[in-house]
Amino acid sequence: MVLRDGASVPPFSSELVVVEQPGTYVCAGGGAELFDSDARYESESGWPAFSAPMTDDALTEEADTRDGVPRIEVRCARCDGHLGHVFPDGPGPDGLRYCVNTAALDLEER
Repeated sequence: MVLRDGASVPPFSSELVVVEQPGTYVCAGGGAELFDSDARYESESGWPAFSAPMTDDALTEEADTRDGVPRIEVRCARCDGHLGHVFPDGPGPDGLRYCVNTAALDLEER
């Protein structure tokens, strides 16, 4: 439902919300490397938050006006699966917060 239909899991509904192990977060739909745990931070949103993707070409972005709220949707560049959204309220030099559904991610621990 999340990757293919753009749905969202409820906040705080997965153990990935509180995981602190180092590793690489990959797309649950195709295994593409999306985020490094070093870019993860606690946003208190209920979903994993990252300040940047692993590479500039790991994600695609498109306008999302579903639910009547204009946002920027992020998708896996490999499988085109819905991951979540990016917001301009994050830390670091770019100030971005990639808010990603836990159902769209798998963690490959180091």
